[in-house]
Amino acid sequence: MTKAELVEDVARAAELTKKDAERLVEIVFESIIETLNHGEKIELRGFGSFRVRERGARRGRNPKTGDPVSIPAKRVPYFKPGKELKELINDDNPGSHSSANNSSRSISDDSRQPPIL
Repeated sequence: MTKAELVEDVARAAELTKKDAERLVEIVFESIIETLNHGEKIELRGFGSFRVRERGARRGRNPKTGDPVSIPAKRVPYFKPGKELKELINDDNPGSHSSANNSSRSISDDSRQPPIL
């Protein structure tokens, strides 16, 4: 889903104009970013939590030349899905998204058949 599709869904569900829905989505995103920038976490019950993790400085390698490279410390955003969201994603009820049902199969599952063309 793209941001534009999200705005359309919000506009339709809340019976707002696209312009108002876009502003609403922007406000939510800005709020999340501002909160994370202040080092605070965001917990949305049933959905998940956003946090900032600190990554320490480390040595890496330039993949092209193989030369050692210093990678500076940085802060990275992290999303941890909540229990309810995990359950909804893995729910095998009828009407679920078809790829969700297929993703529960093991890669080594021998019962899979190649597609018929």
